Amino acid sequence: MDYKKTTAPGSTITRDVTEFSQGENIYEVLNVLAKRADQIGTELKQELNAKLEEFASTTDNLEEIFENREQIEISKFYEKLPKPGLIAQEEWKNDQIYFRNPSNESEEEA
Repeated sequence: MDYKKTTAPGSTITRDVTEFSQGENIYEVLNVLAKRADQIGTELKQELNAKLEEFASTTDNLEEIFENREQIEISKFYEKLPKPGLIAQEEWKNDQIYFRNPSNESEEEA
């Protein structure tokens, strides 16, 4: 997913957790959101590290270390993105998260 085009808010806002439940167990929903936020955070970190690796220096000479303007701009861009938890909440509101609970499925089969 392209997280750069998300409509999630840039800063934390107060939300009523009951609006997320939609008839589901609220604790299960919060667990799903937390796991999805972890996935998003990992994806963003891998993407950022891949972009910053392009600018990595192979020498450790102090005289050769300098500020790389492109590297700073990339880092600032990723800092301004909404937090993974907010992106996960936005995905939940838009019904973009699929999850299943294997323990519920086994109870239904029995």
